[in-house]
Amino acid sequence: MKAAVVRAHGGPEALTFDAHFPDPTPGEGDVIVAVKAASLNYHDVFTRRGMPGIKVPMPAIMGLDVAGEIAEVGPGVTGWKKGDRVLVDPINRVEGGLMGETVHGGLAELCRARAHQLVKIPEGVSFADAAALPVAYGTALRMMVTNGHVAKGEKVLILGASGGVGVCCLQLAKLAGAEVVACAGTDAKAKRLMELGADKTINYIEKDFVKEVYAMHGKPTRRGAGTDLGIDVVVNYTGGDTWVKSLRVLKVGGRLLTCGATAGFDPKEDIRFIWTFELKVLGSNGWMRSDIEKLLELVQSGKLKVLVDKTFRLEEAREALRVIEDREVFGKIVVTP
Repeated sequence: MKAAVVRAHGGPEALTFDAHFPDPTPGEGDVIVAVKAASLNYHDVFTRRGMPGIKVPMPAIMGLDVAGEIAEVGPGVTGWKKGDRVLVDPINRVEGGLMGETVHGGLAELCRARAHQLVKIPEGVSFADAAALPVAYGTALRMMVTNGHVAKGEKVLILGASGGVGVCCLQLAKLAGAEVVACAGTDAKAKRLMELGADKTINYIEKDFVKEVYAMHGKPTRRGAGTDLGIDVVVNYTGGDTWVKSLRVLKVGGRLLTCGATAGFDPKEDIRFIWTFELKVLGSNGWMRSDIEKLLELVQSGKLKVLVDKTFRLEEAREALRVIEDREVFGKIVVTP
């Protein structure tokens, strides 16, 4: 089969196209999925580079998010048949493991998955839209709804709002009835965020987002309990030098939601803001199967839009990952083998 393969950690050149990679064969409880769409995430950048403490078996086929049709059903599998449209939950919640990291993922024509990881794709939901959901939108749902409890009337600031997680966070906040201030690195992205539903935007490259938030919603004070000064919720999955700035815009009792650290996991900290303003820092790690099913329902009903920015052929997988690494994306990047 054709596949995009990493044989050793490194830069963009580490991801190569192989037209003759061995086809997967199904074992007990396995299915073989003919991949119709695989979406990439920044996690794939980390996998290609190498992550401290995580051993990736080589050669590796990346791509956590996989959608397609069942091509072959292995022994012991019931309830599924050839031709079924399926989305693969990237996390193996029974034996452990992660698609595209510890086992081969979706950057190939065929992908082996455990039957218990399959989720049926509803009518009216495309393979590309389904593939865009688990990692980015699933994490966003867990962060905003399950753990963050974003509510009607709250003010929400989203950093990195133009990425896959960000565009979903924006929509979920608006569905909850919140007011959204979305941050992006270009005016063009800011404009698209407004079209998606953001109430206000900030170009964080040209302006200090802390000063902009103070101008919009006031500077929080220790006497701010019960007042409307500051932001109720900040979504920050970038880390780096935005971390302390995020604390500074939160009102008394405010919540900082995080699910990653694309700009650095060990930023400077200032815990004075946490105790002084009685802030809550809430982490979200991944998603549950029920989150994926809920997202599919929202997409099918038209309440949630899947933003697929660009689609690439399998032979272009290196360029697809570069677009994510260089942050030249609004929403999701999909590869279609």
